[in-house]
Amino acid sequence: MEVLGRLLALLAILLAGTGLRTTGILDETRTARLNAVAYYVALPALIFVSTYDQSIAELLSPTLLTGLLVVLSATAALGWAIHRNRSSGARRSVAIVQSYHSNLGYLGLPLVAATFDARVTAIASVILGVLSLTQVPLTVVVLTAINDADSPLGHELKQLATNPVLVTLVAGLAIGSAQVGVPSPVANSLDAVGSLALPLALLCVGASLQVELPSVDFGATASVVALKIGAMPALAWVVFSVLPVDSATFTASVVMLGTPTAVSTFVFASELGGDETFASLNVFATTLASIGTLFVLISLVG
Repeated sequence: MEVLGRLLALLAILLAGTGLRTTGILDETRTARLNAVAYYVALPALIFVSTYDQSIAELLSPTLLTGLLVVLSATAALGWAIHRNRSSGARRSVAIVQSYHSNLGYLGLPLVAATFDARVTAIASVILGVLSLTQVPLTVVVLTAINDADSPLGHELKQLATNPVLVTLVAGLAIGSAQVGVPSPVANSLDAVGSLALPLALLCVGASLQVELPSVDFGATASVVALKIGAMPALAWVVFSVLPVDSATFTASVVMLGTPTAVSTFVFASELGGDETFASLNVFATTLASIGTLFVLISLVG
């Protein structure tokens, strides 16, 4: 019941963000500022305190890397197989991308940190880094290829190199591997800042969600939801059950890969010729449905 209560509280914050946008309190400018605080301050702080006392050799193994890439590739292939015959390229590209592109930073890592111990959180931080380096380029390639858009892949890769999430992850793992101590007051302060990552992120997600009911394609959206928060975590469960990983790695992988579609997919769709309205609806639908599926996943692995 504690997990359910926590997830319902997350849903309340998410809907509060939507309500604040509707009333005009969280307008576009304020949402952007809040988003900047979450992305450039709170989330990096959470990642650093999760990794600064961990060795990268203990967290990132070839087995973990293999499992993540297998699940990502298999889900993307399923998305292509199911959506390949959709008449609209703009909608087809978005459906494929949103079937595998996970909300790892804004929802996954903060949720893991709030629910599990430091070891699971540290592995989840590494998963965030590995999949950010793979799912973002893959999403750009898929949208560009299907929609014949100008490819900003080089620009996206440059942004990845300076991404605060990845920079902080590298810094934390480097300090942990070198066994360099961090003063307790600094660690405690960063821990307090990092605890704000989840509520801030959920407010931003809620304020960014837009749904236009007249244009809803229920069949397409249902298939995206089923793939993203149904098939992907199920594949992760099977793959990491077969691979020789410890319980912390299994838990972090299944929960992180069970998160809903990333809000950033809406941005990518807008820039690269995708169906923006369809993308926004799918983010909303997967996020809302994931409250129930994440409860089941956390209960099973916890």
